[in-house]
Amino acid sequence: MADMMLNTRSLRSPRSANLSALAIIAALGLAGCTTNNTTDAVIRIDKAQGSQENIASLTSVINANPRDPEGYNVRGSAYGRGGDFRAALNDFNTALQLNPKFYQAYANRALVYRNMGQQQQAVQDYNAALQLNPNYDVALIGRGNVYRASGQDDAAFNDFNKAIQNGTTDGRAYHNRGLIFQKRNDQARAIDDFSKAISLSPNSPEPYNGRGISYIATNDDDNAFADFNHAIELNGNIAESWANQALVYERKGDKQKAARSYRHAIGLDPKYQPAKDGLARVNAAG
Repeated sequence: MADMMLNTRSLRSPRSANLSALAIIAALGLAGCTTNNTTDAVIRIDKAQGSQENIASLTSVINANPRDPEGYNVRGSAYGRGGDFRAALNDFNTALQLNPKFYQAYANRALVYRNMGQQQQAVQDYNAALQLNPNYDVALIGRGNVYRASGQDDAAFNDFNKAIQNGTTDGRAYHNRGLIFQKRNDQARAIDDFSKAISLSPNSPEPYNGRGISYIATNDDDNAFADFNHAIELNGNIAESWANQALVYERKGDKQKAARSYRHAIGLDPKYQPAKDGLARVNAAG
């Protein structure tokens, strides 16, 4: 995820001092690779949405209007948020059989395919939605995320950019375009995009993490630290935020606090490699 050199004068350990800014971004996996990844438009599981009571209520609506595709689309969304992806697909399929021009259902089904790891099918459904409504920002952002995840940054950038040019109020478009600017080492534009994402989604920790990393890339550790701390205040259960905070402590030479935050990140996600690598660095530095 990286390709630029950074003035690393604020790094204390000799090992870290040889790292470039975006090498740090790559090593930490921070350019949008969040542990909860809501900005990537993946479904956050909410078991209440898939509860028997909620599904039963939505089913009663469908039974009363079995030829209304909207009912299947709504229940499919509930199944998806509840983690029952197969049932969600069945409902979206039915909705599209009833109304082949239901572009929202295509985009919803695409999101389920994404969560199932079926990226090609997801792109096909986003394409179908955009053929029906070329300006549908949900599909543009969703397809852009698939492209970005597969390394097709230019195609992703075009989708996010179009959504923004169309006047989207979805902060994810700005956040994800900011991640591409960040990867390209255009930190000023990245910070602008993350700031816009924050203004549209002030309760989302992801753009604070993104902006903080761009601040680090410009050696603005104070603003980075403030952003990472605010991300933790918004949601203290994201390993990335704690690893980011630890990085600032590490850069300031406070190995004890850095180790503590890296350990906290590992406690939240034992497989989060950036935190494991960071802890190894500060332990090796003594």
